[in-house]
Amino acid sequence: MDRNELTNIFPKIAVVIPCYRVRKHILGVITQIGQEVDRIYIVDDCCPDNSGNFVEKRCKDERVTVIRNLENQGVGGAVMTGYQAAIGEGMDIIVKVDGDGQMDPKLIPDFIEPILAGFADYTKGNRFFDLEEIRAMPKLRIFGNAILSFMTKISSGYWDLFDPTNGYTAIHRDVARHLPFTKISRRYFFETDMLFRLNLLRAVVIDIPMDAKYGDEVSNLKASKIVGEFFFKHIRNLGKRIFYNYYLRDMSLASFELPIGSLMIAFGTIFGIIHWINALQSGIPTTAGTVMILALPIIIGIQFILAFIGYDISSVPKRPFHLQKKVRPEHYVKKY
Repeated sequence: MDRNELTNIFPKIAVVIPCYRVRKHILGVITQIGQEVDRIYIVDDCCPDNSGNFVEKRCKDERVTVIRNLENQGVGGAVMTGYQAAIGEGMDIIVKVDGDGQMDPKLIPDFIEPILAGFADYTKGNRFFDLEEIRAMPKLRIFGNAILSFMTKISSGYWDLFDPTNGYTAIHRDVARHLPFTKISRRYFFETDMLFRLNLLRAVVIDIPMDAKYGDEVSNLKASKIVGEFFFKHIRNLGKRIFYNYYLRDMSLASFELPIGSLMIAFGTIFGIIHWINALQSGIPTTAGTVMILALPIIIGIQFILAFIGYDISSVPKRPFHLQKKVRPEHYVKKY
């Protein structure tokens, strides 16, 4: 039996835990991680509490490896450090769990199962499946998450996902190794930027229902400081995704619907404003025929845009990326 066959039977599971001011909770998180996990990477992201030293002195779990970032790189940078370590040691699936105790490590099997079964390349938590549990969530967080989810659907192309900032994730090694580690956002936009990068790979992503736990942990996220940053990064990712997926790597009917629809709306809007200004200055009302001529491009343009959105929604990746690498032309040659 070769190494690949052994891997299929006994996949190696790793857990990456970014550590920054989670000293009070980190040991409890580690002790709850089940025996299905082979390696646990504690990434001390230049933590002022010296989380790495604390874990090394207090934790006796032989699976634990402490990695230290010499400079604080944010949650994204810490996760990328863990990913690279796991890939280097031949781990097959890499789970990311926060060290603040909000994520139940007992759910790890739920996150890795769809990947092992060949249904997904990347799984992420969703705290909005159980409507009864949502009542325990702060109202401001619910509203903010709804807005962020809608923006992420548009920019990432994963229209069937929700709760984009959820950091409880699992990824297949063959997908992780193709990520541009130096380009992914390293701070609070990390989870959202990951979805954008995964869509460019055409990776299959699915939500995993979970309940969030809220204790005495303190969030470092300040909404007022990230609203503008998130908005512009979403616009940037949307532009890149449309260019890469609809013009650079492939073209379809939707590639024509978007620019035609946009131009028609712009034409109708601009000339409509010009005629409206002229009518105000001259005192002569615009004729019904002129109004119809100006409104028609806007109506048709909206239809083109809606057709593009419909195509984009139906184009959510459905074939796992990591399985495509296992199907090679020589297999068909030998069979047929």
